[in-house]
Amino acid sequence: MAKILITGSADGLGKMAAQLLVAQGHDVILHARNPQRAKEAIAATPGAKDALSGDLSSIAEIKAVATRANELGPFDAIIHNAGIGYQERKRNATVDGLPAVFAVNSLAPYILTCLIAKPKRLIYLSSGLHRSGDPSLRDLTWERRAWNGYNAYCDSKLHDVILAFAVARKWKDVYSNSVEPGWVATKMGGAGAPDSLEEGPITQAWLAVSQDPAAKTTGHHFYHKHLRDFHPAAADPEVQEKFLAECATISGITFQ
Repeated sequence: MAKILITGSADGLGKMAAQLLVAQGHDVILHARNPQRAKEAIAATPGAKDALSGDLSSIAEIKAVATRANELGPFDAIIHNAGIGYQERKRNATVDGLPAVFAVNSLAPYILTCLIAKPKRLIYLSSGLHRSGDPSLRDLTWERRAWNGYNAYCDSKLHDVILAFAVARKWKDVYSNSVEPGWVATKMGGAGAPDSLEEGPITQAWLAVSQDPAAKTTGHHFYHKHLRDFHPAAADPEVQEKFLAECATISGITFQ
């Protein structure tokens, strides 16, 4: 039996992964953006042990989620699932003045990784669109670039792969991998998405708990339990270090 935290698990793939892991007998801690959504998450996933609440677009609330997670931990695995889609038509600024897509998709997993006690396994949800992300890492907060929601999303999903690989390189005692679940018919993906929704949560759940040697690995990118090609910049230590440094500057929290 493993103890697993899944961010953004009130609906979509996060909820599906939580339900799958609970059905397998694991202790699952859910997360949602506010207390009402946390109650809904518990109701939707009977057997889950608890649900954290916190808006991952706010640095202060991300820190609070990390504090509460450490009270409930330690965890065997954390699935960084929470995310915002690519349909943001303008640079919607958070309370910290950051684009919401960057704050939730990129900065939140960075901060949570820094502040939550090391689990045995880390899984970061990316997307096939990460291959269209900008590896230069210039202007992460879109203060100088003309806003483009699609590009901002692609960038953020590249950041998730970069972060997964950076953690794998630096923390040799942790299995750290990224996953693209496919374009599936969730609220984010839309009703016409062509990939299998049933298969969408399987790989991240497998990486979180499986004793299969193929799952007990690190520094890889997966799709449907198989290795998948990824943007080559994600494996570049210089790119990884630049991303960690930029996130540290923005958040005031340094990766150790």
